[in-house]
Amino acid sequence: MRAGLIAVLAAFIALLAGCGSIGNYPPAPAVVDAPDHRYKIGALDTLNIVVWRNPELSTTVTVRPDGRISTPLVEDVMAAGRDPADLARELEKVLSKYIRDPVVTIVVSGFQGTFSEQIRIVGEAARPQAVPYRQNMTILDVMIQAGGLTDFADGNGAVLVRGAEGGKQYSLRLNDLLKRGDISANVGVMPGDIIIVPQSWF
Repeated sequence: MRAGLIAVLAAFIALLAGCGSIGNYPPAPAVVDAPDHRYKIGALDTLNIVVWRNPELSTTVTVRPDGRISTPLVEDVMAAGRDPADLARELEKVLSKYIRDPVVTIVVSGFQGTFSEQIRIVGEAARPQAVPYRQNMTILDVMIQAGGLTDFADGNGAVLVRGAEGGKQYSLRLNDLLKRGDISANVGVMPGDIIIVPQSWF
């Protein structure tokens, strides 16, 4: 009986030690040095393409999973990974074979963004998902879109994996931020960040 109790206590201590290892990362920096972000079109984005004075050539298209689009007179143009102005210039170049001095404007809606720039939140978030990055975005913005934490989340054991720094890992204090309103726990995020929220053992 005593030996069994000692074994259980030893396993519990080992479990605590394992849980404590989650917090061994440095805290995430409150402010990130992110350059001005120019949005890049992603697969499944919706593009409103307007060709001035040519309504029959204007259209709304969804970027295909392969990243390409087709519009009247223009087939299979790569859109994903490009900014809207750059894509508009290419469409103008192709359309100039058919009409004189085309002027194309592209407005993006239904944002998805490129996979490499999406912020992913996994684990014990209410709605794990990939979130399009926005300029000056913070962890609070991401958590609002993810619906907060589940009842089983260890928010203060959450880890941020920063792809822009080669996968460097930082600790997060999501419980302090979301449940205690400690705004000092809010930190900036960067394109390609991954947020991992573990399950609490208590």
